[in-house]
Amino acid sequence: MTNRRACVLISGGLDSCVLLAHLAQQVRELTPLYVQAGLVWEGIELIWLRRFLARLNYSGLQPLRQLSLPVEDTYQSHWSTTGQAVPGAHTEDSAVYLPGRNLLLLSKAAVYCSLNRIGVIALGLLKGNPFPDATPAFLHGLERLASDALTHPLEILTPFRSLSKTEVVQLGKGLPLELTFSCIRPVGEKHCGGCNKCAERRRSFLEAGVQDRTDYHRLPGLEIRAGSVREDQAD
Repeated sequence: MTNRRACVLISGGLDSCVLLAHLAQQVRELTPLYVQAGLVWEGIELIWLRRFLARLNYSGLQPLRQLSLPVEDTYQSHWSTTGQAVPGAHTEDSAVYLPGRNLLLLSKAAVYCSLNRIGVIALGLLKGNPFPDATPAFLHGLERLASDALTHPLEILTPFRSLSKTEVVQLGKGLPLELTFSCIRPVGEKHCGGCNKCAERRRSFLEAGVQDRTDYHRLPGLEIRAGSVREDQAD
């Protein structure tokens, strides 16, 4: 990887931010790529992402690139675009599924990479991710299709595929993780503390034994679930 150019699909969440720092030490040039889709938390997420990136100092790290791929017309009344009935702390992981999320993100990123002669797209999928657009079979198939369609060889990498979110927190404990953002119902610039993603974030810090310096709006009781904690889709 040392002499390659790559991009990371970054959301501002724990997984993709730790992945960015991890890969920045391994490639010649690394571009953080953020795709705006019109989801309710993106404005706040971008504020925190820029703060996180400003704290990094890697020679090959490129400026943040923002692309636009609105989904409001497709998702219509979905909670992610309306902010209504956002999944709470005690909902199942399936409640936060965003239909076709990885398909959309990777398709846009593939075109960007082909035009900019970048050969690698990395994303922070974790162990146990249950969604159909996160499987190795799907990613390998899309990798082949995109390479053929764009006449540009592309490789889609998921370096954290064998890790849980708890292990990602442990891996990134030397980074300013308090500047990452995982909330789907932000209050001002703060994590709400009570949505599905905030609960997952809080559990992962607790299980990792790493101090959670995140600024939460409130801290309701936390349910500790058996087994590993995972990030859903490309965060």
